[in-house]
Amino acid sequence: MDHDQEMADFARRWTEAERLGDVAALDALLTEDFTAVGPHGFVLDKRQWIDRYASGALIHDAFTWEEVTVRRHGRAAVAVGVQGQQSIYDGRDADGYFRVTQMIVADGADWKLAAVHLSPTGGRPAGPA
Repeated sequence: MDHDQEMADFARRWTEAERLGDVAALDALLTEDFTAVGPHGFVLDKRQWIDRYASGALIHDAFTWEEVTVRRHGRAAVAVGVQGQQSIYDGRDADGYFRVTQMIVADGADWKLAAVHLSPTGGRPAGPA
């Protein structure tokens, strides 16, 4: 499998796992030391990230990963894209679009998400003028 196809396959599996709240798939896709910085500056570790789904607190009606660019750096890659979601968190509306930076690392033959940082965009972002 070529590098572009590997990254596209990883992105597809991650997006589907997030959309479905698939705890087992996310457990396999995240590194043990995974760290997330949320759109309001909070920090979650792997267990906290997954527990949002396991507890039923986070439910997605839609989840997209678009406008993605990937830069490979040896056995690591940085992906920047736009995450769109129609979601409920703890009974509250959590819809939105976020500019996301992902750090993806090779773990043997697999790729895993080591870190993610979300920034709110205030609406669907427009492309470059």
